[in-house]
Amino acid sequence: MKTKLTALAVTTALVAPAAIAEEMTIVSWGGAYSKSQKNAYHDPYSEKTGVTIINDDSSAEAVAKLRAMNEAGNVTWDVVDVVAADAIRLCDEGLAMEIDPDTMLAAAPDGTSAADDFGDLLVSECFIPQIVYSTTFGYRTDLVGDTAPTDICAVFDTDAYPGKRSLEKRPINNMEWALLCDGVAKGDVYDVLGTPEGQDQALAKLDTIKDDVIWWSAGADTPQLLADGEVIMGSTYNGRLFSVIEEQKQPVAMLWDAQVFDLDGWIIPAGLSEERQKRALDYIMFATDTQRLADQAKWISYGPARASSAPLVGKHAELGIEMAPHMPTDPENAKNTFLYNYEFWADYRDDIDAKFQAWLAK
Repeated sequence: MKTKLTALAVTTALVAPAAIAEEMTIVSWGGAYSKSQKNAYHDPYSEKTGVTIINDDSSAEAVAKLRAMNEAGNVTWDVVDVVAADAIRLCDEGLAMEIDPDTMLAAAPDGTSAADDFGDLLVSECFIPQIVYSTTFGYRTDLVGDTAPTDICAVFDTDAYPGKRSLEKRPINNMEWALLCDGVAKGDVYDVLGTPEGQDQALAKLDTIKDDVIWWSAGADTPQLLADGEVIMGSTYNGRLFSVIEEQKQPVAMLWDAQVFDLDGWIIPAGLSEERQKRALDYIMFATDTQRLADQAKWISYGPARASSAPLVGKHAELGIEMAPHMPTDPENAKNTFLYNYEFWADYRDDIDAKFQAWLAK
């Protein structure tokens, strides 16, 4: 009898569907952004399924950490929030699984396929877009004098606006702004930046303010530096600035000029067990549907990536203010935007990173 039961158990194990994991680690950026995800996605999903979600704020190091996990054969993350350029790199390196939007993502309420609903924002076969955001500048209204900055090049004008600035500790965006403020036409920036001479030109412009810069790595750094009065202006994600301005009521205002549009979204790491992959796909199906993406905009001023979500964006869940005017895509805010080039940074990131870090160390 024991032999028969054992054989039956083995047979059943072979034909039964894979179990689905009851715990998952979701990696994101922390601060106000992770709070918006917790409110819009994580808590409702846990309530619906009973799954325990472990939050990890390591997205800034996602590429390096996933490379190391893959090499060690021990991938401990289940779903990872990354910017589009990093998703492209991870996909190209085989570190993220490919997603079929029409079978793995929810259709819109009117039946529109996910592929059509996300449209051109599906910039990689492995990337599930979540939000449109921008990297832009905030400034202390009480420290800029009688003439508030309206132009991105105020960042480089330490005579008119003396004081510390905060910039992200990476070349992306900083190099583009430097070239724009060194006279390069917007349409030529990436052609110039693709040359060693152009990279040197950008770094030379950044040299003019290097001694006045506090470098940040986490999106929450600049809002805190602004709130503490340690910097007169600084770059960060527009949603972080919304939080410090509207929620914390700090004397801070937005400088939307030359804001850099970008996409943020999910990837599922390659190499997960079948049960963990199944859970990750179930979460993604839930978290990127039309209503959930609209819900996130109740908590932070990022535009939802689905076309069907935009009409559902309403008021902030706690403040009661209309969120549309605080979105980077609002016509008044988007008068002079700079469009981030995903393909350029996917191709050049490692080389320019090395050059930028060498410059920082000088």
